[in-house]
Amino acid sequence: MRVLVTEPLPGKGIDLLSNRYEVTVGQRGEFDRESRLLETIGSYDALLSCLSNPVSRKVLEAGQNLRIVSNFAVGYNNIDVEAAKELGILVANTPDVLTEATADCAFALLLGVARRLRDAESQLRNGGFDGWHPFGFLGTELYGKRVGIIGMGRIGRAFARRARGFSMQIYYHNRNRLDPQDEQQLDAQYTSSIDELIESSDILSLHCPLTPDTKHLINRDRLSRMKSGAIIINTARGPVIDEPALASALHEKQIGGAGLDVYEKEPEVHPDLLTAPNCLLLPHIGSATTETRSRMSALAASSIISHLSGKPDHAIPALVFQRSKPE
Repeated sequence: MRVLVTEPLPGKGIDLLSNRYEVTVGQRGEFDRESRLLETIGSYDALLSCLSNPVSRKVLEAGQNLRIVSNFAVGYNNIDVEAAKELGILVANTPDVLTEATADCAFALLLGVARRLRDAESQLRNGGFDGWHPFGFLGTELYGKRVGIIGMGRIGRAFARRARGFSMQIYYHNRNRLDPQDEQQLDAQYTSSIDELIESSDILSLHCPLTPDTKHLINRDRLSRMKSGAIIINTARGPVIDEPALASALHEKQIGGAGLDVYEKEPEVHPDLLTAPNCLLLPHIGSATTETRSRMSALAASSIISHLSGKPDHAIPALVFQRSKPE
């Protein structure tokens, strides 16, 4: 059997596959174009893809032997999941393993924005540090602040645990309310209205998946109703925020700051965000620890091995539980 891995990966994932199958590993960015996937995928039984790879309906249809797409990510908006389901191709992802790393990144963004670390460090590096003074880069404390979390899945809950350590007031909105025991452990209070949560929060942290309902969830109108000093953090998916509207809100000082690790048209970043005040921007590094990326690699490979070996689908962290073509 043949497996296409779209680019080199950390950890032992590729070795796990190479011990069993004929494996092709692409170059960085080689399969970021649909056309390249289309001309290649036809002879492969499995695809280990990355978020930057457009696994469209055309690509899936061209994969005449394709039985599984294992995405090196928790998200899967780069894959046409409905087309995969129709074609009987299993789609797997890598949940759980990047929860703590991504929550760390989100909280790092929050601390950086709250204490204006980017501006302070930039001035120091540019020779502008002339000693301590009373008004030097005044930020805001997190202690006791009200944080609103949209999306209380694994990463949202991990972020809430960190916020609890800073004695923050935790409120959240989720498609399904948590069990009372989970709410008690997190000291989190449910808010049924997204608008109420947005309007009342000092910090808003986004951890929801990208769906038609969440695209531009944070838009110009909702930004205008946030507190004047509010901070927004996004480590979910870029299109959850209307980027031009966010940039305007920052430039016009409608809100206090923003920390982003994801963008609507990656790797592009809206130019007005690049010049926005108190806006900390990271290049999608939420899961970028050696430990996490190695676990992701192994999990993505293991899903392929399990499926091609005919093991039960419930053993695979899959999005579409539909059996693929029989051996």
